[in-house]
Amino acid sequence: MATKIYTKTGDKGSTGLLGGERVLKSHPVLEACGALDELNAWLGLIGTNALPPIAPSFIQKTQGLLFNIGAVLASPETSAFKALEISDEDVREIENAIDSMEATLPELKNFVLPGGNVQAAYCHLARTVCRRAERHIVSLGGAQKIEHILQYINRLSDLLFVAARKAIYDAGDKELPWKP
Repeated sequence: MATKIYTKTGDKGSTGLLGGERVLKSHPVLEACGALDELNAWLGLIGTNALPPIAPSFIQKTQGLLFNIGAVLASPETSAFKALEISDEDVREIENAIDSMEATLPELKNFVLPGGNVQAAYCHLARTVCRRAERHIVSLGGAQKIEHILQYINRLSDLLFVAARKAIYDAGDKELPWKP
């Protein structure tokens, strides 16, 4: 018999972390993991479009790394999941992707409004969820060793901003400048 998706263990508002500890579903770690999960879903949506500004293979790798980050955040310091920690190379890979996309774009001279086309809007939505995840991760404080995680999430937000711009320019659309 197949395992059922529902366990009923969370019916009273708590859930188990990877080390077995039970916490309220409003726990700061779960806020961070929930934002990462939402970001992961937005990346999935971005990757399903016919002409994504980010290569589908890069999106899938990023989605896997977001799962790694969630596992690291939701596990005790002594857990084997700490081996899934983000590396300098993971951060550099995002920086290289940003640099590659930016090389094809005109210089940014002013703030832009989110939008321009559907693909760019998806990227901007993912960017804002990424920033929320970053804020939740920061709120976890010194209890977690999160330096590379924060760098990665910060760069991912930058990548999503640049991807939004690339989606606009690749489609021949116009950015929407902010006019104060």
